[in-house]
Parts: sequence; structure tokens; C-alpha cells
Amino acid sequence: MSKKIFDPDSLFEGVDLEAKKAQGRNGKGEFPNDFLETYSAMANTEGGTVLLGAKELENGSLQPCGITETDRVLKTMWDSLNNKQRVSKNILSDKNVETAVWENKLILLVHIPRASRQQRPIFIGQNPFLGTYRRNFQGDYRCDEETVKRMLADQIEESRDSRILEKFSLSDLDAGTLKAFRQQFATQKPDHPWVALGDMEFLRSVGAYGKDRQHGTEGLTVGGLLMLGTYQNIREIFPNYFVDFQERDVPKAEARWVDRVCPDGSWSGNLFDFYKVVINKLFQGLKVPFTLRADVRVDQTPVHEALREALINTLVHADFSGSASILVVKRPDLFGFRNPGTMRVSI
Repeated sequence: MSKKIFDPDSLFEGVDLEAKKAQGRNGKGEFPNDFLETYSAMANTEGGTVLLGAKELENGSLQPCGITETDRVLKTMWDSLNNKQRVSKNILSDKNVETAVWENKLILLVHIPRASRQQRPIFIGQNPFLGTYRRNFQGDYRCDEETVKRMLADQIEESRDSRILEKFSLSDLDAGTLKAFRQQFATQKPDHPWVALGDMEFLRSVGAYGKDRQHGTEGLTVGGLLMLGTYQNIREIFPNYFVDFQERDVPKAEARWVDRVCPDGSWSGNLFDFYKVVINKLFQGLKVPFTLRADVRVDQTPVHEALREALINTLVHADFSGSASILVVKRPDLFGFRNPGTMRVSI
């Protein structure tokens, strides 16, 4: 375990940070009871650093308190992390802990990594539905049942999109969407061998249709249904599926929309068609300064690229088995993107 002079500025902006006095009654050091909640929360979110022997002041700055008996605090910490009755899994090692000197006072830095998909949920006690926490801003919050169930399902799901849906076939796709998708593919890759394939073989090639030889099952994949299916058929697998774009003409959360795109029966309701319509509405009204690149005018700006990336990520990383909907909002003061579920990969 390393020992160094602590520089508060060494913790770069954006790192998830928590300070705990950890001094105990005698002021020499004691393992804080709420450490495990923070350990669970950080491990289940994006990781972070806990400072033992420091406190946060009312203005948000940190102040060292110091720990005299660091060995005793660390012994209790390791005993707790490796006790299956207290915590589900220990994902820390000696390299995650540092002893540092801050203004002539000893403190402990515990760097908690983000737990892998196979390790989550990290929970305290014996019941994941009661002891799983996630980090939200500067607090540790107990997860609801739906979030815990999603974590447990993620442990065994290698891919959400490739799961084969038995008895779902080409008839469950929207014919217009499939045609438009194939045309776009042919336009972008006119010489690709998949362009000449029939619909079934094309769908197999792009991962929208699959066959499990071991179990003798075949059908559309989850990704294929979400991208190319009809709203009614998608809802058979994901009852809470709903995609929603709203444009509001004033910068207020409660304002009524002046333009909206949602599954109203006038279009397919799938992700491919939602993306095509919404991306154009997001781009509408953006200013494009005159710029040349190799004598060719550039028609898009970094703002266009950011909006495209945000919309794609909102759709790709959504957990459609959740209860919330996809919501994209355009207002004079912001562009907002919301999707259900939690990230399977780190930010």
C-alpha cells in the first residue's frame, strides 16, 4: 500500500468523491458504518473514491480530520468486505487503497472501481432487493426492485439484441421499413454482397433474424423486431415500449408540445423510422456557417454530430424491458434525451 503527500487537486473534476470522518469516539480512527452503502453505490454505478479521515464543509470544500490508527480501520474494512454475511462480493485489492498525508494528517483513499456486468449487483446484507445501492450526484440511494432485477438479468445476458424470438417471422416486420432500410444500406454500400440477397438472407446477415441450431429454434431477434417491426408486435415482447419526441416552444418542463412524434397509428412505431424522423426535426433550424473542406462545402457542424450521437446512444443503450419510455425533447434552451435502464458499459 502506497503512501504519498495528498493533493486535493489531484482528484480530477468529475470523479465521484465521498468524504467520511472515520474518527470514532476517541478521534483516532474507526471504520464508518455507512462505508458499505457507498461501496455498493459506487461499484454499481461508475466507481469513485472515498476519503477516510476527511469531512466536507458547508461550502463544499474538503478538510482533513486525520486518522491515527489507520491499521485498525483497514483491518475492519477488509474483514467487512470479505464477510459474505455483510457484503455480496469484494472487488477491491491492496492496489485500490492508499495512505496519504494531508496537511500533516494521515488519511486513507479507497478507490472503488465500477463492478463488471457479471459482478453486479454489489449489495450489502443477504438480500439484493434490500441492500443494493446506486450513486446519484453525491448521495447513495437504495435501488428499486426493477433496477435490481435488470442487474440480475444482465449477469447472464451476453447480448440483449441477439435473443431469438420464437414464432416471430418476416410477417411481423413493417414492409415499408424493411424496404427503406435495404435501400439505405444499398446506397451506402452499393458493392456489398448483401445487397443482392433476398430478404430472409439479408436479415440473417445483419443480425435481425437468427437460428439456434442446438435447440432447433429460429425467428426474429430482439434487435430486428425493435428496428424493423411494427409497434403492436414490439409491444407483445416489451409491453412498456414507447418512443416519444416533443418540441416545446418555451424553456419550461411543464410546457405543452407544439410538435410531437409518437406511435399514433400513422407510422410503424419502430426505432429505425423514429430515428429517421426525429433526427431531421432535431436538425431543423440549426445554423450552418459557410465552410469548405477540400473545395466541398461542409453542410453539418459539431452540433449536428453531437445530436446524432446523442440520439443513437439513447436508442442503442435503452433497456426496453423497463417501465420508462424513450423521450427526446427539443426546446429553445436545450435538447433532452432520456432512456430507460442503466448502462451495461461504463461511460
